[in-house]
Amino acid sequence: YPSSTQVAVFVSLVRGSNLRLDSVEIRLDGKPVAHHIYTFKELEALQQGGVQRIYTGNIRTGDHDLEVAVIGKSGGDADFQKTERFSVNKDVGPKIVEISLAAQSIALKDS
Repeated sequence: YPSSTQVAVFVSLVRGSNLRLDSVEIRLDGKPVAHHIYTFKELEALQQGGVQRIYTGNIRTGDHDLEVAVIGKSGGDADFQKTERFSVNKDVGPKIVEISLAAQSIALKDS
């Protein structure tokens, strides 16, 4: 991927979150670009502070729509399903986006 158009999307869990993650789906500009179903070992690694690169691709400079859909279980074994939309601005050079998940929220760390 040329560095001038590269975007990398990472997923992490907020420390101390009681979210038991089942799956994450990423859409960029309305197109599905990544979907992942988590194994027990992957979930354990995320809970211990690990970060997963879920997508690497190329996009043009400018504003882009990033949609994140999460399915899992929150505290008390309640089903959790949430979708959030974010606007990501791509400048010249590589772009790194981190999606930080917690039991009731999805946050975007844009760098």
